[in-house]
Formats: sequence, structure tokens, C-alpha cells
Amino acid sequence: MKQILLLYIGILFFTIPGQSQDELYTGDSGIISFHSEAPLELISAESRALRGIINPETKSFAFSVNINTFQGFNSDIQRTHFLENYMEHKRYPQATFTGKIIEDIPFDTPGTYIVRAKGELEIHGIKKERIIKGTITINNDGAHMETSFTVPVMDHGISIPKIVKQKIAEQISVNIDIEFDQRSKS
Repeated sequence: MKQILLLYIGILFFTIPGQSQDELYTGDSGIISFHSEAPLELISAESRALRGIINPETKSFAFSVNINTFQGFNSDIQRTHFLENYMEHKRYPQATFTGKIIEDIPFDTPGTYIVRAKGELEIHGIKKERIIKGTITINNDGAHMETSFTVPVMDHGISIPKIVKQKIAEQISVNIDIEFDQRSKS
């Protein structure tokens, strides 16, 4: 429910009266995965509940995922530790990334474009400014975006107890793959 609220707030935030551009790109079932490759253990999980929106006119974007939608892991207990001990999902239920696309790209011209997105990545209640590089492919009906980046867990106040330091990486690899539909603002 909070994801939907965030996207509606995003739509209102991105919509400026009097603009000639009347299209938004929205995605509501993107895939976000993460990998922790530590000396003693590889941990992988993914969510197919990534939501995103892009306003081509303002180059603004917002992405959100509920932390408790991640599946995978090596065991149920590992997922429970991830949700409760590290991510504290009841206190910080979402991860978000909001900001603007740096490059000017022609959203009305099909093609593949390398872009950088500058904004605030919020994980575990802590916002960090980031520039993340990715690829956007524009087609006649919408767009497809892919990106990969790393997240230092300490940047977001996630502490790793000494007893499991060899099992959890200090930098987590994140991959995103999302399809956008082109929709009218009204």
C-alpha cells in the first residue's frame, strides 16, 4: 500500500501544470536482486515487486520496493535474519531511489541510451546521494531499464556482527531490470 502511495505522490510531484508533455513511464513489476559474496557464503535474493516512474519532461524518477518482498536466500532463517536483524523491515519497510536523469535523452526516439541517474538512495532509513549508471531502451510502447551497482552496508547503518563477518559482504551487488509502460498523466 505504501508503494502505491509513494508512486501517486511521485506523479503529483513530477506533474507541473501547463507542461506540454503528457506522458509518464510507469513500471510496477520490475525485478531487483542483490548478491552478497563473502568469503564463507554467497547470499542471493530478488523481488519482483519493484515499482518505478519516470517523467520524461522533467527527467525526474522514483523507484520503490518493499523489503519484505525479497525471496530466495539459502534458508528461511537467513531470510528472517535479513528482514528482522539487518533491514529491520517493520521499522524501515521500503527502499527508494528518487532524483533526476542527468543526460538529455530523446524519449520520443526509439533506441538504447546510456544514462546516469543522480538522486537519493534510501535504505534502512538512511539517505545517501548517489549517481548510478544504467541503460534505458526506448521503444514505441514504453521503455526498459537495466542497471547494476554496489551498496556499502555501512553507508546505510546496517551493522554486521563479528560472528557473521565472513558470511556477509560489506558491499552488496544490486541489479535492476524493469519494463515501463507509457501512460498519460491524466
